[in-house]
Amino acid sequence: MSQAPFLDLRHIRKEFGSFTALQDIDLEIRKGEFVCFLGPSGCGKTTLLRIIAGLETQTAGSISQGGRDISLLPPARRDYGIVFQSYALFPNLSVADNVAYGLVNRKTPRSEIKQRVTELLKLVGLPGSDAKFPGQLSGGQQQRIALARALATAPGLLLLDEPLSALDALERIRLRQEIRALQQKLGVTTIMVTHDQEEALSIADRIVVMNHGVIEQIGTPMDIYREPASPFVADFVGKVNVLPARLEQGMLRFGSMCLPCAGEDRELARVYLRPEDVLARPIEPGDLHVFEAQIDKIEFLGSYCHVHVLSPALGAQKLMVYLSLNFLSEQSLQVGSTLTLKLLPERLKVF
Repeated sequence: MSQAPFLDLRHIRKEFGSFTALQDIDLEIRKGEFVCFLGPSGCGKTTLLRIIAGLETQTAGSISQGGRDISLLPPARRDYGIVFQSYALFPNLSVADNVAYGLVNRKTPRSEIKQRVTELLKLVGLPGSDAKFPGQLSGGQQQRIALARALATAPGLLLLDEPLSALDALERIRLRQEIRALQQKLGVTTIMVTHDQEEALSIADRIVVMNHGVIEQIGTPMDIYREPASPFVADFVGKVNVLPARLEQGMLRFGSMCLPCAGEDRELARVYLRPEDVLARPIEPGDLHVFEAQIDKIEFLGSYCHVHVLSPALGAQKLMVYLSLNFLSEQSLQVGSTLTLKLLPERLKVF
C-alpha cells in the first residue's frame, strides 16, 4: 500500500481578475522530499508556493498537509517555515533575536530559546554570530540566518522562494549544496522555487516544470533532462539542438540523414537532440549515422567548449556539440576545421 502524500494539492486554480495564473494544478509531495518548482518568470511557481503558505488564497481547489485540510487556514495556523529571496530579516534586531522571532511568538521559555538559537547558528555554519546585526553580514550569511529562523520552530514543511538568486555565482553554488545537506540531515519536506535549471537539477529529488500556469512535467532530474514530455521542457531544461525533419515510413529524415523512428508519417516534425548526444570520434567499420562537419564557432567555457558546426548532411542547420578542451587541443581543431561526428538515434526526441 503506497504511503499517503505529506502535501496534497487538488485542482488548484488561481485567478487575478481576468488573468488565470494557475490552471487545475494537481500535485503530491512525499514526506522528506526535496521538490523544486522550476519555470520562467510569470509561469505561476511563486503564486503556487504562496498558496501553499496561505499568503494567497486559491480561487478553487484544496490543499492538505499531513492529512489535515489547510485550504483556508491563515498562515499562522499552517506548519511551515519560509525563506524569501530578499532575506526579510529585521535590521534592528540582532542575529539571535531574528532567529528566535518565531519561538518568542510561541512564548517558548527563554532558556530553550537560547539553546535552540545556539544549535541553529551552529547548524547553518555561523556559530558565535548571535550579537551581530544583519547589516554586518554578507548576503550569503544573511540567507543562512533567514534559513535558521525558518527552521527554528521545527516546521514540517520548508518553503524557499528563490533563496539564492540575489547571491553571486560561487556563493550560490556553495549555499545550495549546504541547503541540500541540511535538508537531508533534518529530513524536512522542502519546496524550492527557482528559475535556475542547474540549481534544480543539482539538488532536487523531483522537479515540477511549470509554464503559463500549468505543470508541464513532474519527474526526477534525470527524467526531466533525458525524457522531456514536451518541447517546452526539452528547450527550457539544458541546452538542446532543434532540427526540422519529416517522418515517413518509419524513417526520420533531416538533411541527407535518415534514421529509424517509430511514429505516424508527418511532413513537419521537430527533432530535439542534446549536444552531448553528438559524439566526435574516428570512424570505425560498420559505424552508422556518421557525418562530416565544419567548425563554425567555438565558445570557450573552461574545461569544455560549446562547438557550433555546419554540415551538408544536415542541410543548412547549425548544430551545437560539447567537446573537451583536451580533445580540441589533441586534434588541433579550430574554426574552419573538419571533424567526424556520430549521432545517437536512441537519444533523439521527436515532437
